[in-house]
Amino acid sequence: MNGDELIQQFESGLTPADSFHHADHIRLAFEYLSRYSVFEALQRFCEGLKSFAAAQGKAQLYHETITWAYLLLIRERMARAGGVQTWSEFAESNPDLFVWKGGVLSTLYWQQTLDSDLARCTFLLPDRGL
Repeated sequence: MNGDELIQQFESGLTPADSFHHADHIRLAFEYLSRYSVFEALQRFCEGLKSFAAAQGKAQLYHETITWAYLLLIRERMARAGGVQTWSEFAESNPDLFVWKGGVLSTLYWQQTLDSDLARCTFLLPDRGL
């Protein structure tokens, strides 16, 4: 499926719940950021995730700090690559983004921060090492 189709499927609420895992979130974020400004990508992706979680009866699983942090990390990595990358090139160059438990966010945030109710509903800046 190409990126436009992936976004269309997601925004239409047709993404199968049992096949939308961490790596799929990364791919979808990459596709949004390849097409939209960072602010529009954040808005569309976050709204879509909230709708997706609610449709699955799991609205409480949406986590704003994790969502924004990954989107901003992906955007930074895309910019550092210095040009247009395909999804395959991006994925191959950034394997650390695909590690969910104990991944890249654990180098940026204390676990108690990510576990907090505040982090779930409001984007918090990284606090590890402060």
